Amino acid sequence: MRHAFLGMGGIDGLLAAALARAGASCVVLLRPETLADYPGRITVKSTVLGDFAIDVAATATLDREIDVLWIATKATQLQQALLLAPPERVGNATVIPLMNGVDHLALLRDRYPVVVAGAIRVESERLPPAQNRQSSPFLRVELAGAEPVAAELRRAGIESRVRADERSLLWDKLAFLAPIALATTAFDAPLGAVRNDERYNGCRKEALAIATAEGAHIDMDALFALQQAAPSEMRSSMQKDVAAGREPELDAIAGPIVRGSHRHTIPVPNTNELVRLVKTRLTA
Repeated sequence: MRHAFLGMGGIDGLLAAALARAGASCVVLLRPETLADYPGRITVKSTVLGDFAIDVAATATLDREIDVLWIATKATQLQQALLLAPPERVGNATVIPLMNGVDHLALLRDRYPVVVAGAIRVESERLPPAQNRQSSPFLRVELAGAEPVAAELRRAGIESRVRADERSLLWDKLAFLAPIALATTAFDAPLGAVRNDERYNGCRKEALAIATAEGAHIDMDALFALQQAAPSEMRSSMQKDVAAGREPELDAIAGPIVRGSHRHTIPVPNTNELVRLVKTRLTA
């Protein structure tokens, strides 16, 4: 299959390299200033896929026919990134966002005709100029359809499965991510240091309550087990963004819970408190 990747962050670069190594046709779409520094080769250090380097093509705008467009950009950068993939060039290719939150689907479906919800569980970061370090013991992609794409991921060594219920797929990821992202960022501490904090545990329960009210079906025992299995030294991408002075995905991650609280009149005091603490750090 022919894959394009909207940018080359921690997730895009990892998937592009893995699929290219497995024989897929891959191209990464980069802003001109980023493209100028791209060496044409992605180097991966991964606890799941191993260490390797692979040549991957890059261009400043989509200039070829593709079957799949992957979008794993930050929500705060989405609008600008979409300029690299005009709808007339994407055509009927399957667009798969692996983004945080739930609100991006509506925006993408206004722009592209074929959008399949997706979620990824991984800790991966980009190191300049074109290196990716994947440190989590898990690398898992879930798609709400597109089984041929899931099969291609599996051939590349990436655990992947298809789920019929996109709402549950997205909220399953958000209910896992939001408490970790908000607590580690609010306290600027690794996951192991916040596991016993009542606000972290309260946020977990609140995220699940809103997910259920939104119509998602989540295996709570499996979710809690996954959160407990996450490495104690884990630091969230939101935490890293704040530390680096970058705009965090606060609305994409906390917004659906807070807005859901108003819709369903379900109080979320712990989530609100963690959001307040994150905002305090941003203005400090």
